[in-house]
Amino acid sequence: MNGYSRANSDPVAALVLMACAATLLAAPIARATPVDAKITVLYDAFGKIPGMQKDWGYSAFIEYAGKRILFDTGNNADVLERNAKANKIDLSKLDFVVLSHRHGDHMGGMSYLLRVNPRVKIYAPKEGFGVYGASLPSSFYRKDPSLPPEQRYYDGTPPDVLRFGSAWPGANFELVDKNTEIAHGIHLIALVSDKPGTLELVELSLAINTPEGMAIVVGCSHPGIDKIVAAAAAINPRIHVIAGGFHLVVTSDADIEKIATGLRNNFKVEYVAPGHCTGEPAFTALKKTFGDRYRYAGLGTTLEFLSFSQE
Repeated sequence: MNGYSRANSDPVAALVLMACAATLLAAPIARATPVDAKITVLYDAFGKIPGMQKDWGYSAFIEYAGKRILFDTGNNADVLERNAKANKIDLSKLDFVVLSHRHGDHMGGMSYLLRVNPRVKIYAPKEGFGVYGASLPSSFYRKDPSLPPEQRYYDGTPPDVLRFGSAWPGANFELVDKNTEIAHGIHLIALVSDKPGTLELVELSLAINTPEGMAIVVGCSHPGIDKIVAAAAAINPRIHVIAGGFHLVVTSDADIEKIATGLRNNFKVEYVAPGHCTGEPAFTALKKTFGDRYRYAGLGTTLEFLSFSQE
């Protein structure tokens, strides 16, 4: 006799099976519940939240898997302080900071950050003579042994490595020039711009490998938003959201449309939340291209980027 017929012939067994089935049906399905998965825009030139000051620049506060991350510091220390306090965000309690690149509208708030959190780890781009500090082997320059010592660098006997100062002495910088996983699932994408005006500029983007796909936060996308997304897609081809500056502020309508369509069709980006240097015509084009998958991300907006609700 099989188990099914035994249960039907035994009233007690049948009741036990019915009780077990009811328990299973009533029990909630176990799912990974995202905790602290948010992007809050702390610095930008557009927005609708009262009590926050608009200014050209970018800064975002990211919470993910218990980590508290500041991405860029905006253009002005006083504005960053005001906007952080308006959102009740305590920058003395950060796990780390990411500075995308060396332009003033992304690092101008450093004096406030370092005043309240002087030893926080700051990931910044590594460049040969970067403002965040750098080093080069002394072999980088040509030498002429025929000169007398007083006409030679270091009297002709330089150290093996030349170390250069930072604009913020004492800050806890870790310089990055290649793609790096800095915490579980949290990556820095390091790319070099080949665009006129920013040639050789190293820019870092933040790429978080969430259960929904990659959540990418960009500062200005000088190397190209498409190249940044392609680098993140090499880690996880599913791109959940891109937030930040896409650097299309002076781009032609035709090129904007090409980029927007490429993000949707080629990379299958699920959501966009553009800000900063994306540009007003690009806001319009991206909203048209992505429809209800476009997320407003003005100053003070909080995006919950797993469930994608918006405050």
